[in-house]
Amino acid sequence: MQRLFVVLAVASAYFSSPAAAQDWPNKPVRIVNTFAPGGAADYLARAVADGLSTALGQQFFVETRSGAAGAIGVNSVVATPPDGYNFVITNITMLVLAPISNPRLGYHPERDLSNIAYLGGSPIVLSVNSKSPIHSLADFVAHGKKAGKPLTYSSSGVGSSGHLFGETFASKVGIKVEHVPYKGAAQGLLDLVGGHIEWSAQTVTSSAGQIRAGTLRGIAVTAKERMADYPDVPTFAELGHPEFGSPIWFALSAPKALPAVIIGRMNGEINKILTAPTMLERMRREGMVVEAMTPAQLEQLIERETRFWRPAIERAGLMQK
Repeated sequence: MQRLFVVLAVASAYFSSPAAAQDWPNKPVRIVNTFAPGGAADYLARAVADGLSTALGQQFFVETRSGAAGAIGVNSVVATPPDGYNFVITNITMLVLAPISNPRLGYHPERDLSNIAYLGGSPIVLSVNSKSPIHSLADFVAHGKKAGKPLTYSSSGVGSSGHLFGETFASKVGIKVEHVPYKGAAQGLLDLVGGHIEWSAQTVTSSAGQIRAGTLRGIAVTAKERMADYPDVPTFAELGHPEFGSPIWFALSAPKALPAVIIGRMNGEINKILTAPTMLERMRREGMVVEAMTPAQLEQLIERETRFWRPAIERAGLMQK
């Protein structure tokens, strides 16, 4: 009898969900920001929330739940019903890097998440102190091959995109590097300016102030094309390394089995919001690159990134048991 009740309850929820989805949203909607306030993810979350509130006539609000490389915020949303009232800001770390290396996150993207929309990304820029004799990627590689010791570099932490980029690029060009992890981008960049390390693998958004001030020199950037505000910084692709053409990107996700009608509506509205001329200009100033994607295209991106980064994570010895 109890089993029959459960089956009937599940069936009732399934058959009523299309009607509920058509009526969505009829109450405030939560977007969980998994990063500290003030950063790129927080900016994206609030921009999307404001735009959706206007477009859909219901309040979308941002709640910050950071920590554990985003796992705290993701798990808080995974535990909710897939009814369109709980979303979470995710990124390459939460959807690709951490799931590869850590089986104890409490969630698995493929099993537990519906990925709604690509929000934008900030490319990694390989930068050096402006007083360095290195002015090009060829200079950098030649210096690395001649150096009698590994070239020290900063990133935002062990297992971060910057860390893995550094290890992967060094392996491909045949130089030795030593990773110096920091808890965030700022201190690592200051140490590069101060001459304590030799190069950095941080996002354009994080590095922009120092590059504009002339204390750091951008050597190459992981963008598909040169960025308008940094026309003198070539892309890795044009320098013969097309595999390094993806920014550190952010997405919007929700609990698995979110109704398709909600996914489609959210995706369409978010793409409109982020590709509006005023928003594109704001994102450009922040060192962010916007690209409208369907949910299927976002899934393809996640699959490509997973195939690319798994060997780097294994090579860096970051696989946990």
